[in-house]
Amino acid sequence: MHFFKIVYFCKLYCNTHIMSKKFKEYKGLDLPKLAEEVLDFWKEENIFEQSISIREGAKPFVFFEGPPSANGLPGIHHVMARAIKDIFCRYKTQKGFKVDRKAGWDTHGLPIELGVEKELGITKEDIGKKISVEDYNAACKKAVMRYTDVWNKVTEKYGYWVDMSDPYVTYEPKYMETVWWLLKEIYNKNLIYKGYTIQPYSPKAGTGLSSHELNQPGTYQDITDTTVVAQFKAMAETLPDFLGEESNNIWFLAWTTTPWTLPSNTALTVGPKIDYVLVKTFNQYTFQPINVILAKNLVASQFAKNYEEKPNEEILESYKQGDKVIPYFIAKEFKGADLVGIRYEQLLDYAKPHDNPENAFRVIAGDFVTTEDGTGIVHTAPTFGADDAKVAKEATPEVPPMLVKDENGNLVPLVDLQGKFRPEMKELAGKYVKNEYYDDAEVPEKSVDVEIAIKLKTENKAFKVEKYLHSYPNCWRTDKPILYYPLDSWFIKVTDFRDRMFELNKKINWKPKATGEGRFGHWLANANDWNLSRSRYWGIPLPIWRTDDGKEEIIIGSVEELKAEMQKAVTAGFMEKDIFEGFKANDFSEENYSKVDLHKNIVDGITLVSPLGKPMKREADLIDVWFDSGSMPYAQWHYPFENKEKVENTWRKADFIAEGVDQTRGWFYTLHAIATMIFDDVAYKNVVSNGLVLDKNGQKMSKRLGNAVDPFETLDVFGPDATRWYMISNANPWDNLKFDQDGISEVRNKFFGTLYNTYSFFSLYANLDNFEYIEKDLPLEKRPEIDRWILSELHTLIQKVDDYYADYEPTKATRAISEFVQENLSNWFVRLSRRRYWKSTNNDDKISAYQVLYTCLETVAKLGAPVAPFFMDRLYKDLTSGTSKEGMESVHLTDFPKADVSFIDKKLEHKMQKAQTISSLVLSLRQREKIKVRQPLQKIMIPVLEVSEKEEILAVSELIKSEVNVKEIELIDEGSGMLVKQIKPDFKALGPRFGKDMKAVAAAISAFDQKQIATLEKDGEISVFINEKNTILALADVIISSQDIEGWLVANADGVTVALDVTITPALRNEGISRELVNRIQNLRKDSGFEVTDRIEVTLEENEKLTEAVNQNLKYIKEETLTEILQFQPQIDKGTEIAFDDIETRISIKKH
Repeated sequence: MHFFKIVYFCKLYCNTHIMSKKFKEYKGLDLPKLAEEVLDFWKEENIFEQSISIREGAKPFVFFEGPPSANGLPGIHHVMARAIKDIFCRYKTQKGFKVDRKAGWDTHGLPIELGVEKELGITKEDIGKKISVEDYNAACKKAVMRYTDVWNKVTEKYGYWVDMSDPYVTYEPKYMETVWWLLKEIYNKNLIYKGYTIQPYSPKAGTGLSSHELNQPGTYQDITDTTVVAQFKAMAETLPDFLGEESNNIWFLAWTTTPWTLPSNTALTVGPKIDYVLVKTFNQYTFQPINVILAKNLVASQFAKNYEEKPNEEILESYKQGDKVIPYFIAKEFKGADLVGIRYEQLLDYAKPHDNPENAFRVIAGDFVTTEDGTGIVHTAPTFGADDAKVAKEATPEVPPMLVKDENGNLVPLVDLQGKFRPEMKELAGKYVKNEYYDDAEVPEKSVDVEIAIKLKTENKAFKVEKYLHSYPNCWRTDKPILYYPLDSWFIKVTDFRDRMFELNKKINWKPKATGEGRFGHWLANANDWNLSRSRYWGIPLPIWRTDDGKEEIIIGSVEELKAEMQKAVTAGFMEKDIFEGFKANDFSEENYSKVDLHKNIVDGITLVSPLGKPMKREADLIDVWFDSGSMPYAQWHYPFENKEKVENTWRKADFIAEGVDQTRGWFYTLHAIATMIFDDVAYKNVVSNGLVLDKNGQKMSKRLGNAVDPFETLDVFGPDATRWYMISNANPWDNLKFDQDGISEVRNKFFGTLYNTYSFFSLYANLDNFEYIEKDLPLEKRPEIDRWILSELHTLIQKVDDYYADYEPTKATRAISEFVQENLSNWFVRLSRRRYWKSTNNDDKISAYQVLYTCLETVAKLGAPVAPFFMDRLYKDLTSGTSKEGMESVHLTDFPKADVSFIDKKLEHKMQKAQTISSLVLSLRQREKIKVRQPLQKIMIPVLEVSEKEEILAVSELIKSEVNVKEIELIDEGSGMLVKQIKPDFKALGPRFGKDMKAVAAAISAFDQKQIATLEKDGEISVFINEKNTILALADVIISSQDIEGWLVANADGVTVALDVTITPALRNEGISRELVNRIQNLRKDSGFEVTDRIEVTLEENEKLTEAVNQNLKYIKEETLTEILQFQPQIDKGTEIAFDDIETRISIKKH
């Protein structure tokens, strides 16, 4: 009989014993309702607060909460992220640590501003015109906490324990003051400077864009542009001899999709290791003879139309204007390194760089050059490209960008901030560089790109002009093309300490390791200076005040400093009064800090005085919002103004953080950078970098695609425990999860359903027997083997799960718990022990059975509590409230279980595992042949190699026979030849290893004899001689199966082979019929509402086959069903119809 019997008894008696028993019993499993009830209990009894207070004085485990932005709604991926955070905080609490968890809100920056602009119907350029900065910031402040209630709800209902009552908020003055202090510390280390950077810039919005803005959906659009392959004429006197001897009329070919940048060209970049060629040919527009240089691999694409390669140079002499085909001849081949240093004539002579023009217009080397398209020579305009600017800066001597002096003496590009050419561009001056910037009615017929192309054609400087379809980023706010533009910005000099960041990163335990060493490590090793400036309005202002000439500046690191400087400005007559005059220094009350606001609309009104007595205005920029969040270890405690020792001794460094993998360029990076600069240390010791939550087909979730999952709908259907357990057990946190609600349903039914049924079985019989755990624990040696085995497995499980949690491997932990509950506890221990609970006397065997099952369930509750906090708390409370043992108020107030090695018996575990494997194989064979488990079979044969294996199987043979319903087990010699093994190569496993040798490997495997197969199964590997060398093959490299023999079915797994005799004799058939009858009688007992102990009378309608089977197995049927009288009648009028196999009859039962 299988586990259905347990479930049957549970369902039958749960209803009738609910009120009178100590162990609570249930009518069904309702995970969402259970979670609501447990949540109410947590609130009423302050369980979260208690979990922290009971650890007062214990070693702290420091956790940082990466702050979400509350102006958007939470998604299912937030549930995943918060579950991961919660698991380890709960686990560490159980391990005895004091785990404070302070919530936080990210309240500044782009997401908030965009939402407000949309709501107000304005764009960035309207701020300060249609709406004041003050009103705009007020609107941002109001919008930023719009969805806090929804966030609090998802946090609470999914069981994420974090202190929401006192969160850090990045817009609060105390938080902002700490950020100012940090900036001043960094400034004092000479790590902050002002300079140019090339940024995505939207001329129609008048603002720089972040990379986040540039990657908004729909920003990259396919457009058709005029492209030019320009000819740059080399200066003959700078040519190396190998080129000079060919000609003094040599041109470099460089391709661009943005011809408007050609007037700003100051260098040509080649790949030093790339192969280049000199090609002799004719210009297709002027028909003049030319000698051009380009990458060898790109000759075919550049000379595809109208051109034809010739074998010798002489043939070129016959070419004349008007010929349909233009000949070309490859004269020389050389490396890019051979070209470095050659100078060329400026392509379009509108202006010269103001600084160091003598270093412009030359060939330089760059590793970023490829031969995927173009010419393999990159037109380099440092003014308008980040790669261009970098390679120009790294050249020796440095190549200057094309900057000219404006009317105020400032160095500016040839394109102004509106996207128009400056006066230096003569006939092109005042024209937009992109036609899209014009109003519809003013769009000219020819764009400046076309005008420049025509000019180059006529001057013999264009090798090719054509239309080209490519993807180009638009400003998603204006839907107009962006430009890459040099903007005045403040930087953190990351290049000065990136090596130190790289070294410190080696101390961090990254999960997965590959992210830390790869994605993050590479990012650190190549980190550029951090552009701190943002030309925005709602954020933390850069606390730097400067004189107009930029020669004097001051950085402010606190409100107290600002007040002191304002007082000086009042004395100097630059300010009427200190605008924070009501604020008192060193008074850290919330009331005092409510008197200051450090946002842009306030502090921009402050004029300070320089040491030389000049007025100083604040630099207009805000700081990058990622600096806000990276400051949270210190700013959440208002360090160093308050909690100085607390932060320096403990809270500056997290033991654990977790966020999405995208934070390697965001929060993970800024935390690490700030900690390196301020404390020369790491900001976190362990980090889980979780992957994406995709839909079940592996697509990103989005409202647009209609595949986004509502976390509240999921909660209502499945509850938080099943959702969390599914997310964690299905895939490692750092792998992408294909979210499928069918998977949650499976977890609910298989894991939680099994655990619920196991508890229900326990509670039913424990209540019937008034078990209260008042007896002393029986000594291990006095317990039966099945109990010693499950306790050994339990302590092995404790050891494993503890190690997995400690190593931030929650997936391994949940899978181990699931396997223990489903395979070992329910499917094996309870099923094999069930008769012990049915006995009428409470002897040691029965007491042991109760104690062991209780211990297993209570331990599972503690082990699973970090992942399934609601269900495991209910399970724990239901168990402890029914016993006389002293229990805690909640599982979350208990200590994590400790493995006791004296309970662990690996030999016993191995023996029972063998029994499970054999049973599983036999059951699979029954299923294959569609033979019910209730149908007894005569025999199984198992080949064995060694005496120890034989003894092991014999020790569990009775158990196996009972489990799989066979009469006997015959152990045969592996070499008897009765069972023949087959082996074939697993090409999927071997292919990547052996490649071209695969054929020889496959042949060697196919030639294995029975002895070799047996050796491989026993040892797990075997050495074979292939292609004159020894090769080790593993069990995973092959597929081993067994040949069926007549009348038998054969299967093998884990080195065990089983043959099942499937012949059913009449006696066996009758026994099977009897077992089916027992099942139907048990079902009738349930439907009739009988008690477990009720004895019954059974009447059956006569049936020849059934009568014979009953007569042969009468004693068995009566014992199993507590039947006193069993009789046949020719006809039963009011009985119940039953049918199984080919038997149909009627049955009637009544109490005896």
